[in-house]
Formats: sequence, structure tokens, C-alpha cells
Amino acid sequence: MAKANLERFGGFSPISGQTPPVDSMGSLRRQTLVALRWGAIIGQLLALVVVSQVLGFSYPVLACGLTILASIIVNLVVTLQLPLDRRVSDFEAYMQLGFDIWQLSGLLWLTGGITNPFSILFLAPVVTAATTLSRWVVFALGSMALTLSLALVFFHQPLPWSPHGSFDLPQIYKIGIWIAIFVGSIFTSLYAWRTTNESRKMAFALAATEARLAEEQKLTALGGLAAAAAHELGTPLATIQVVAKEMSREVDAGSPLGEDAALILSQSQRCRNILEQLSQRGDEGDMIHDVLAPEDLLEEVAEPFIKREKDIVISCHGTGVEPVLRRQAELLYALKNYIDNAVDFAASRVELSAVWDLDTLNIFIDDDGKGFDTALKGRLGQPYASTRKRSKTAGGLGLGVFISGRLIERTGGSVSYARSPLGGARIKAEWPRSALVIKSENITRLNAGPPRN
Repeated sequence: MAKANLERFGGFSPISGQTPPVDSMGSLRRQTLVALRWGAIIGQLLALVVVSQVLGFSYPVLACGLTILASIIVNLVVTLQLPLDRRVSDFEAYMQLGFDIWQLSGLLWLTGGITNPFSILFLAPVVTAATTLSRWVVFALGSMALTLSLALVFFHQPLPWSPHGSFDLPQIYKIGIWIAIFVGSIFTSLYAWRTTNESRKMAFALAATEARLAEEQKLTALGGLAAAAAHELGTPLATIQVVAKEMSREVDAGSPLGEDAALILSQSQRCRNILEQLSQRGDEGDMIHDVLAPEDLLEEVAEPFIKREKDIVISCHGTGVEPVLRRQAELLYALKNYIDNAVDFAASRVELSAVWDLDTLNIFIDDDGKGFDTALKGRLGQPYASTRKRSKTAGGLGLGVFISGRLIERTGGSVSYARSPLGGARIKAEWPRSALVIKSENITRLNAGPPRN
């Protein structure tokens, strides 16, 4: 499943090949809407009590109480009739938040309209929608809130004051308040939508990385699976050997049946020897498979791309003893992704080079393409940074670069991006030698092979 979900490198999502649509991501729980409405009800009741009992201002108490009662009834109906632990559809969220806007408008109409300081609460439903719901819901609720707040500029009861009706702001000031609400709604909604969208993208990219790592971990578990299979197959092979020996005793060794029995016996013994080696080695691997020189590593990761009509040149050099590397699935996958990207962007040439010293190992991947787009500066390695155009039908830098960077970090290294001496892009992966290099005593152990009985 992980392989199906993680497509090739440039600018993909694990499902569709593109950045996941924001409209399909995230929604509100019904319990959240109910809790927010209870909070609004308590706040409204508290404000009315303070205005009447503490400040001594008069207002239509009965009408305001009935307006708040409507919210209480809606909350009770939703709580009793619908499961609160479910996520609501966009339409239901629109209806509930739309009711909240109308209820707030009615309360403000009774208590001064746009001049009421609590008119700023028009922002709350819109911002809530911007962080969790589809764009059409945000647009519809925003339009509703701005229309009703504009109506409150011209139509409303007097603001509670003493003496009653003695305070009235100029009309141009009321319009200024509405403009402030209008600008605030747009700014806060866009800010909330943008930050939430970035968080969703990062969470989605990290989930894709975990899926890739899960697949690589399954591959590394094959050694243990082979050992378990060797253990389980030992008993039936022993039975085959016993039967073959009995057959060889009962028939003439020179007859065709005797030759077949001897062949079965020798081949079953050979299978037992192979399975014995597997069970002894388990996950410890062998020298040929688990030990790589830098040149061997680069040749292996470049091999899938040698038929892509681009020259791939490999060079290795350094100071001190040449490092002997430990094979890691994450390392191979990450480098293949980077090389795939370089081959797609290159005009004609890709250079792979390994450079080491006594402390570090560096791998450079250079191409002679057009280099990184300046719009990507500062965003390279982040998920969905994909403005760089590939040649022909190729895509751009995207989630694959992010996954590869995380895999390199998982192996103990770091990645940086720069302009290549070839004129194109350079990807530099750097490790401390201790992160990848196999110690000399471990090499000796691998050379010795599996233990003998």
C-alpha cells in the first residue's frame, strides 16, 4: 500500500499526484460547535447582566432574552437529537454558523447595532470556518456577516446609554466601524486559512514520509522473515530426507528409481544446508550485500537512470582511508529520488561524486540544467515547493524532495541546496563518518561469515 501511495518524485501527493485539495481537508466536530455556542450564550447573558445591573443602562430585556433563548433551544436540540462526536458536513456547519451570525445580528440590532462594541464578534464564525471548512462555506458566511453588519449601520435600536437614546455616533464613524470589520474579516480569515493550510500540508507530508519509512522497514525485516522460514521448513525437509533414504535402500542404486531417490536425497540435503545458513545469519546480512564502498553506492543508485538519455558521471576521492559504508534502505531510496530529479532537470549531464576526509562523507549530485528557480530560495526541502519546471513531461520539486531530506536526516546526515559548478542545481548530502561507516571490527566479522556449528 505504501508503494501505491508514494508515487515518483516531483510535486506529488501520495494519492493523486498533486497537493491535496484544501477543500477536502478538515472539518468541525458537532461537539465543537455546541461548545462554542454555549460559550457565546454564557458571554451574552453575562454582558446583559453587567449592562443592566452594574452600569444601569436600559435595553429591551425580554427581546434580548428571547434571542438568547433561541440559541439555547438550538443547542439542546442538536445535543439531544444528533451524536456530538461526529464531524459535521460543510452544509450543516454552514447552517449552524449561519444561525449564530443571525442570532448575533438580532442581539446587536436590539442593543445599538454596529456601534455596540461586541459587533467585533462577527469575525468569530468566519474565522472558525476559515480554519476548518471549505472555501465556499467561508465565502458564504463572510458575505452573510458583512451584509448583516452593513445593515446594522443603518438599522438598529439605540445603544444602551444614560439617559436612554442620548448617545449616537456620526454615520461616517459607523461606516468606518463596518469597514474595520470588513477588513478584519478578510485579513484574519486569510491568515487563519493560510496557517492552517501550511499545517495540514506539513502533517500530510510527514504522514507520507512515515508511509515510505514503513515500506523500507518492511524490506529490512525480510532477513528475519527468512530466518523464521528456514526454521519452519527444517522439519518437512528432514522428513523428505528420511523418506528418500528409505527409498534408496529398497531399490537398486543403478535403476532409474534409485537414481531419482539419490537425487531427492542430495537436493534435500542441499536445501537444509542453505536454510541452516539463513537461520544462523538472520538479519546480520553478508559482506557482499551489506558493505558498500562509496563508488559501489553511487553506481547502485544511478543504475535505474542510465537509460534516460543523460550522461551520468561518477567520481570518488578523498583523504585518508576510503570509507566502507553500511547499506541502509533509507539512504538508497533518498539518493535515487535526488538522482531522478537531477536527471529530469539536466540538459545533458549529471555528475555524482563522493568526497571524504577523516571526519565527514559528502555526496554531491550536480546537473547542468537551469538550476533552482529563485522563487524557491528559502523553501527548498519544504513540502510542495514545486515552482521549478522540468523538461518535457516532468513535474517539479515537491513532496519527494521533502521525503528524501527526512530520510537523509534519519541516517544521521543533512542536506543542502546550491548552484552547481555545471550551471544547474547541486544537492549536497553530508554525514559524519560515524553515521554511515562500518567499523573495522564489524568488517572483519562480516568477512568471517556466519558462525559454524
